[in-house]
Amino acid sequence: MKAVLMTAAGNPEVLQLQEVPKPTPGNTEILVRLVAAGINPIDTKLRKRGTFYPEQMPAILGCDGAGIVEAVGGEVTKFCPGDEVYFCYGGLGAHQGNYAEYTTVDEKFVASKPKSISFAEAAAAPLVLITAWEALYERGKLEPGEKVLVHAGAGGVGHVAIQLAKLKGAEVATTISTQEKANFVNQLGADKIIFYKQTDFIQATLDWTNGEGVDLAFDTIGGAIFDQTFSSVRVYGDIVTILEPDANTVWKVARTKNLRIGLELMLTPMLLGNIEGLQHHGEILQQCATWIDEGKLKIHVSHTFPLQEAANAHQLLENGSITGKIVLLISDVF
Repeated sequence: MKAVLMTAAGNPEVLQLQEVPKPTPGNTEILVRLVAAGINPIDTKLRKRGTFYPEQMPAILGCDGAGIVEAVGGEVTKFCPGDEVYFCYGGLGAHQGNYAEYTTVDEKFVASKPKSISFAEAAAAPLVLITAWEALYERGKLEPGEKVLVHAGAGGVGHVAIQLAKLKGAEVATTISTQEKANFVNQLGADKIIFYKQTDFIQATLDWTNGEGVDLAFDTIGGAIFDQTFSSVRVYGDIVTILEPDANTVWKVARTKNLRIGLELMLTPMLLGNIEGLQHHGEILQQCATWIDEGKLKIHVSHTFPLQEAANAHQLLENGSITGKIVLLISDVF
């Protein structure tokens, strides 16, 4: 099969299209003919610095995949050849990722692809859906009627976080940079739009909440934004971040307000081999597929590239300011 191999850590040019052996499914695995693969910031970070398993090079990146079941292992009961699926598995340097024509994945970690969207949209969805779901519903314990601040609401994680918060019955404020992105998040249901380049997001959030602060803040940016956001959260409120807090983080405001700090890394089950966690990811995707097919949840793909142009896709993502997601198109079934 054809696959894009990461031949060494470095710039996007280390991603090379090559021929590699087609994988064979184990007893509880399915063989998926990949139609599309999502690209996420973790992919570019691993490409630059090296994967979690540097002794297993070269590597195939890409956690997100969508495709058609080609074959099944002897103990598979959930899927049959011809079924359309989507999932987040592989791509960290051990089990192969999805920048390839085929992959294998345990049936427990997979969900049926939403019927109402394209393979490209399905491939863009898994990592960001699971991240936003866990951050809002599990780390942040979001409740109906609460007020949420979502940073970078037009981004990959942000644009689904707005929608998941609204589905829970929350009110959402979000930070964006342009009028185009403001129009985008407004269509997703954002209640308060903050142009962070022109407006102090802390003051805007406090004004929106009558001086109290939001119940939950979701940080998708990290760095100084994380501790600046403490001032936007109410006393005894929550803040969840998907980035590792900076060593220079000033915790005084968080401690004074008795904030609950949530750390969200959806890769944890994959990194630790936690089967229960990986199965839970499949369940999250199955519920989200229902919402997508009911028209309650949308996935925005801003750019697509053919498989052989993975390096160009990485370059575009690293340039920043992408609305929604970037996807690799692998086969001609879109």
